[in-house]
Amino acid sequence: MKYLRRKLLVLLAGICPSIASGAVTVVPPPPEIDAVSYLIVDSDSGYYLVEKNIDRRVEPASLTKMMTAYVAASQISGGHIAMTDQVTVSERAWRMGGSRMFIEVGNKVSVEDLLKGVIIQSGNDSSVALAEHISGTEEAFADLMNQYAAELGMKDTRFTNSSGWPDENHYTTARDLATLARALIRDYPDIYALHAVREFTYNDIKQSNRNSLLWADSSVDGIKTGHTESAGYCLVASSVRDGIRLISVVMGTAGTSARPKATQALLNYSYRFYETRKLYSADETITNVKVWKGERDSLDLVVEDDFVLTLPKVQYDQIETVTTVEENPIAPIEAGQKLGQLELSVDEEVIATLPLVASEAIPAGNLFIRLRDHIILQRKLHN
Repeated sequence: MKYLRRKLLVLLAGICPSIASGAVTVVPPPPEIDAVSYLIVDSDSGYYLVEKNIDRRVEPASLTKMMTAYVAASQISGGHIAMTDQVTVSERAWRMGGSRMFIEVGNKVSVEDLLKGVIIQSGNDSSVALAEHISGTEEAFADLMNQYAAELGMKDTRFTNSSGWPDENHYTTARDLATLARALIRDYPDIYALHAVREFTYNDIKQSNRNSLLWADSSVDGIKTGHTESAGYCLVASSVRDGIRLISVVMGTAGTSARPKATQALLNYSYRFYETRKLYSADETITNVKVWKGERDSLDLVVEDDFVLTLPKVQYDQIETVTTVEENPIAPIEAGQKLGQLELSVDEEVIATLPLVASEAIPAGNLFIRLRDHIILQRKLHN
């Protein structure tokens, strides 16, 4: 199958006037961060802006509760449990050490309050109670957590419990935690919104959210802290500025003040030097091709989905595109059939490739049209 290539320099400085003529032309290196691993990812595009040791196995500590919340949200969405369900607290849940919601054995607690205990208060006791309500036992719930992790593409993560209690077989990576955070924000925004709540009172005990950035940075709306002696101080945070949502993962810092400080440094750097833009909308026409042997002889090729791209701000006016289309497409053609691709590059490095598909179906033409076009095509091939 032959293809035709069409090259076009995209002058995005003209299309997107927000790039100032006096803009910085060089992106400096990111700030030095004293952490085992870290990552900044754009929530919409999935682009990694800054990274260090993102595939190194680390102990998630209470960041585990992000998955506990995700599983619970999925079970609620699927109708398997409800926010109003009353959960009887087991002795095992009540006996959990570490951070607690202070639920009492034998008492009934709603799923909604347990979720708030997990997310806002980082309760180990509420995590176990919720796990037992969903799966019967915490061990069975851990199996469910691992199923969800696999479905989300968390390739180097294994959970053995719902709270993040230390276990040598309980691990993850910065990359996988970013994947989980993106999924929670995207799939269950109502549950994610609980991560922005600063305080929660249960059993006459008021506890504050341990994510201090909820007070220090108005752009931050979640999501979770974690700490054990072996894991260090960890923080996954999400921030929205000028409509751009970034997710930060910082693992293994030295103290409670180090993790928000590192997070803010990485976020400030990323927002200053990077930008996310929607370059193409779903069904946007990119080019037009001639169709042979069909009821119509012209067809628009479009991108299938919205295309969002994250780049250093100074690179947007350097993007080049190459459109490649199938040579001499012949009807019948189905709507959505791939007939080409759009390749984007910066400094001769390909940064994205988008399929181009038929905007509509074109049925085969009548006998006269098919014979006529067949003769014309044969002449073209032999000239």
